[in-house]
Amino acid sequence: MRGRGTTGRGWLLRLVIAFGFAQAAVSMARPAVSYRALALGADERAVGVIAGVYALLPLFAAVPLGRRTDHGRCAPLLPAGVVLIAAGCALSGTANSLVAMAAWSGVMGLGHLCFVIGAQSIVARQSAPAEQDRNFGHFTIGASLGQLTGPVAAGLLISGQDGAMARTSALALVVSAGVAAVSFTSLWRIERRAQGGVRGEAAAKVPVRRILRTRGVPAGIFISLAVLSATDILTAYLPVVGEHRGIAPSVVGLLLSLRAAATIACRLVMTPMIRLLGRTALMSVTCLLAGLLCAAVALPVPVGVLAAVLAVLGFCLGVGQPLSMTTVVRAAPPEARSTALALRLTGNRLGQVAAPASAGLVAGVAGTAAPFLMLAVLLTGASALALRDPAARNRRASGVPNAGSGARTPRS
Repeated sequence: MRGRGTTGRGWLLRLVIAFGFAQAAVSMARPAVSYRALALGADERAVGVIAGVYALLPLFAAVPLGRRTDHGRCAPLLPAGVVLIAAGCALSGTANSLVAMAAWSGVMGLGHLCFVIGAQSIVARQSAPAEQDRNFGHFTIGASLGQLTGPVAAGLLISGQDGAMARTSALALVVSAGVAAVSFTSLWRIERRAQGGVRGEAAAKVPVRRILRTRGVPAGIFISLAVLSATDILTAYLPVVGEHRGIAPSVVGLLLSLRAAATIACRLVMTPMIRLLGRTALMSVTCLLAGLLCAAVALPVPVGVLAAVLAVLGFCLGVGQPLSMTTVVRAAPPEARSTALALRLTGNRLGQVAAPASAGLVAGVAGTAAPFLMLAVLLTGASALALRDPAARNRRASGVPNAGSGARTPRS
């Protein structure tokens, strides 16, 4: 996958727009699925199983999909992903059994995985080395926008008054399917460009074990897992903290939106931050600071202070995902970069299952503050791993400037 410096980045803007709608659909559908399951008589355990299927089912498909994109077939994954997301959303809205809802939740998760693997591979292929950090940062803005707007839209549509939750949650799911379909308006030109960009390239099949043993790949996977776990646990447990401290649910919602908005702001200024600090220092410092701020969330501080903590925390968490993508892409064998990105997503999915479960266990034993202290330890470990980024040392040894420094490589 050779880097392709480009004078125009219209393809990236279209990809961000498409990703924003796809992510908004998923972020809207996931709480709607939980509410519909409750309306169908599910208890907390059943809701957890349905949510877990979303993350678990795609685990078996991640590596084969990564292999496919390593052989230059990434573009078809985008429309396929949108179709699966839309189908999973719509059919979850019409399902009348918990088993069916779990199955369609898994289809939705598989569609999201297809879209993300294909999209990440396109960014890696179409970006010159000096553009990767910036382009991955801009790409993930689409995810942040979707995470910001999706739950708000679901909340506006879903109502439990007068026993209407079954109907309103179904409506939210059908609407989310329509939101996913809007992604198609930006996809066709992306497909054409991606297909042209990989013509004639071939990839050998690199064993997964070799990829995971490549120095830098495990670190990138762990950093991504830690950052995503922090985001998921914040979303799940901030309402619990608010309940204990007497913070209204509407205020908790605003606090979570503030966190998401700060993440978007971070990714808009990724390039100047890399120029100022360097990517390795930036990734390490933000993970460490995020760990300290997670510990601060556990303190009984006023709402105004909590808002400031979450804003800075959201900004710090915005760094880890895009830079971990670049870390994995640069560390992995050139012929297996898409597979390495798929393994990174596998780590993310495992984190989405394991982190909330672990947080629930420690919260049950040590109280609601314990999950945030667990995150502090996890992010501190990610900070230490970030300092061992081999790609940064290789660039220094060879005299290649840091990505984002303004250096450009010729088009291949």
